[in-house]
Amino acid sequence: MIFVTVGTHEQPFNRLVKYMDDLKAERVLEEEVIIQTGFSTYKPIHCVWSQLLPYKKMTEYVAGAHIVITHGGPSSFILPLQLGKIPIVVPRQKKYGEHVNDHQVEFARQVAQRQGNIIVAEDVDALEEMIVNYEKLICSMPSGMHSNNAVFNEKFEKIVEGLF
Repeated sequence: MIFVTVGTHEQPFNRLVKYMDDLKAERVLEEEVIIQTGFSTYKPIHCVWSQLLPYKKMTEYVAGAHIVITHGGPSSFILPLQLGKIPIVVPRQKKYGEHVNDHQVEFARQVAQRQGNIIVAEDVDALEEMIVNYEKLICSMPSGMHSNNAVFNEKFEKIVEGLF
């Protein structure tokens, strides 16, 4: 299953929703495609969709997905990373009326460059190739997120032990 989420921003993200529906219609994608459409005005015909989803359902879809495709909102692509998945991130862009500026483009580029654990598709026309070659693309990428919490807790524990 491929899970697509466009978040809850009030501007439509028809470019991504329609592209994924078209891939399914053209039978480029054989597996099930589930799309959280947000406030997009395009309603998918060939994919399962819901405008909004409760967090628990989003987590279930992300966990069960073969591929997660998300907009460039950090909380949307951090969830797949937390579950050990490498998301394809399609940032919303101002020129398409998808957001008020291009901060998602800039942020996604920086995360990809610094962390190397997301695939960025600024142009939806690149998605088909990314989906078809997904396994090859991710094989050398670090999966998931690496938290410093464990290191911090270990050091903090030693400091506390030293006080007693």
